[in-house]
Amino acid sequence: MKRYVIEQKLKTAAAFLIILILLPYVVSVFVNGVDVAAEDGGGPFYVRIRISEDGEKEDVKEVNWTEYLAGILAGEMSEDSGIEALKAQAVVIRTQIYQELSDTEDKVLTEDYLTRDEMEKRWGADKFRSCYEKYIRAVEETDDTVLMYGDACAWTPFHQSSCGMTRSAAEVLGSEEYPYIAVRECALDKEAEEEIGAFHFTYREVQEMCRDFLVAEENTETASQGYSFADFEILSYDSAGYVSKLRIGNTECTGDQFRDALSLPSSCFSLSEGENELIITTTGRGHGLGMSLWTARKMAEEGKSYGEILAFFYEGTELRNDMPETELF
Repeated sequence: MKRYVIEQKLKTAAAFLIILILLPYVVSVFVNGVDVAAEDGGGPFYVRIRISEDGEKEDVKEVNWTEYLAGILAGEMSEDSGIEALKAQAVVIRTQIYQELSDTEDKVLTEDYLTRDEMEKRWGADKFRSCYEKYIRAVEETDDTVLMYGDACAWTPFHQSSCGMTRSAAEVLGSEEYPYIAVRECALDKEAEEEIGAFHFTYREVQEMCRDFLVAEENTETASQGYSFADFEILSYDSAGYVSKLRIGNTECTGDQFRDALSLPSSCFSLSEGENELIITTTGRGHGLGMSLWTARKMAEEGKSYGEILAFFYEGTELRNDMPETELF
């Protein structure tokens, strides 16, 4: 009996010693999550990013690669998005970053991202862990996967929602360089949040905000007297329904120029006359090129995989994960 008691005490002591040894790791995993980069036998993989304080001071710091991607993803897609939609966007983000790195000499990234503290502040302590792990999972389960077109990273633009059709890069840019950015029907985008917007501007406000491309009108009688509704005319649309050309007085501009100047959510818009003002009604959010995040979410809800989602929006590209990080960073 005495021998049994001694053996039990030894076992208890050994178990306690193991717990003491493993406790720091367990706590670290609980707080920080598992870093998949450690699976390669090395430590966490870090990237350098440029940060600015108050828009003036710039500094460079190292950030965990997985957390950096997850932080960008969290800033672009809501936590209620399906995992396959998040994976699709994770591939899009990674592709854009790899392309940026291949084009820069200093290998310093500039994309804004949500830190872990910012995520916890956004979701609260109760929801933080589950939301954080969901974004990390989307990054980890797509590994180093990127979209390639030929031997180079594909151009992967995206937007929140279209007007019901995404746009053709050939029409928008006047170039055949991106044949995989083509018109895609996204009927469900018409149900998107904040899909329709109405914006009211005085004619003087429009003239002031568009002054960069209305320079030719500076000294004309129209410019000095101010515009009226008769000075605005939509001249043409692209095949997805976005404004291609617009006339303002004697000046022609693109719908995208007008959208950017007035900070409109979309260049799919119509014009109407208000009381001494121009009323602009927009449909969609974003430039309309590439992947619609709203439709990507709906496709995920219907059971589509991230590969199927990406193939729909970037037809002709291929998923690859054979680009060594060491050559990029």
